[in-house]
Amino acid sequence: MQETNRIEYKRELTPELDIEKEIIAFLNYKEGGYIYIGIDKDGSTVGVNDVDDCMLKLKDRIKHNISPSAMGLFDIAEEQKDGCSIIKITVASGIEKPYFKTKYGMTPRGAYMRVGTSAEPMLQEQIDRLFAMRTRNSIGRIVSNRQDLSFEQLRIYYDEHGKRLNDNFKRTLELLTEDGKYNYVAYLLADENGNSIKVAKYSSLDRCDLVENNEYGYCSLIKATKSVLAKLDIENKVAATITPMERIETPLWNKVALREAVINAIVHNDYSFEVPPKFEIFPDRLEITSAGRLPESLSKEEFFNGISIPRNKELMRIYRDVELVESLGSGIPRILRAYGEDCFKFTDNFIRITFPISVHDTDHDTDHDTDHDTDHDTDHDNNEISKFIRILVSNLEGEIDRETLQSKIGIKHRQHFRNAYLKPSLDEGYIEFTLPNEKQSKLQKYRLTAKGLALKESLKNSK
Repeated sequence: MQETNRIEYKRELTPELDIEKEIIAFLNYKEGGYIYIGIDKDGSTVGVNDVDDCMLKLKDRIKHNISPSAMGLFDIAEEQKDGCSIIKITVASGIEKPYFKTKYGMTPRGAYMRVGTSAEPMLQEQIDRLFAMRTRNSIGRIVSNRQDLSFEQLRIYYDEHGKRLNDNFKRTLELLTEDGKYNYVAYLLADENGNSIKVAKYSSLDRCDLVENNEYGYCSLIKATKSVLAKLDIENKVAATITPMERIETPLWNKVALREAVINAIVHNDYSFEVPPKFEIFPDRLEITSAGRLPESLSKEEFFNGISIPRNKELMRIYRDVELVESLGSGIPRILRAYGEDCFKFTDNFIRITFPISVHDTDHDTDHDTDHDTDHDTDHDNNEISKFIRILVSNLEGEIDRETLQSKIGIKHRQHFRNAYLKPSLDEGYIEFTLPNEKQSKLQKYRLTAKGLALKESLKNSK
């Protein structure tokens, strides 16, 4: 693998190596990038001798030598390559451009931009333009309307992960404005505040029939986050589908995608609107709505490609410290893997994620023989797909229409049947249309292919 516009190699970290320049260039670059320590310019692996010491030095140099603060915008991790330990620095594009060396300020000697495979000094006019565009409503700059804040809950969460908050934690975690007052980040993380996150539940497909309304808040945002996750975990019941062959259990929503979507909505919410994210459960879907549009420098295509520009870098850093966030840019790909791009909707002021429930029953609190599908038209887990295909193939005799086949298998919800059973069986060549040129015809039926017949015979013999 060679160096690219987003990949930089460094043989070793030395006092002479201007690693700050490379990191600044990626912070100012719209896509961020990766720096590998322990790999030569030609791509050959040389390794890092003392990984822990190197990582500590990197963190210290980034923390003290770059402005505005890059905390929350980078990850440093050890990796193995060709039998050697190397260090990978993941750098996100920042929203407070231009970033620069603190020593030289906002000048061409201090500010750099990624150009091709190198870090080049920025022109003064570029620096001035970026500074003029810098986000003015950062929650790190907004003064809290309360200054009598305490942080015992925050201390507890840090203690739980073996991290002690020293006397200077308010400055270290960027809870103060430049003039030493508590900012809005501090307000959100304080033991008491006016922020509350709602989890609502409706019995109707619109918002007319509210049956449950829970509020989690007026406390540290971390505590509220954990409460929301716990509530949605309870709601994410595992439903059972009883088929002629086996019992299949599936949660209403993909658990990994759900967790990522919840944390993503809370960490990246635009709190300058003073509107918290909200979570709404309907009989057929879960909607997660957060305030704020995509950052100006980030396109939808870049967003879906996993390029990360943290809106609230202070919250991102703290959520990583308490292990609610794993790494930069990891959340969106996990959501896309389960639900695809269609689950996202962008407006000028909000971002909404919708996770469909493939089937709904009139009573969610009982263990009915219902079926749910969280994957829809995206890639299914291979083992799960094979289960659905085996069930369908075992029940298909001769030529049969969709409605009859669905009823025979015992599936109530049409869309779930199409997504989980019919489409995968067609895509993988186990069944075929009887009218391939008239796929929407009311006379359309399905039959086994040679591949399907072979599978059906194999299933019979395995009983």
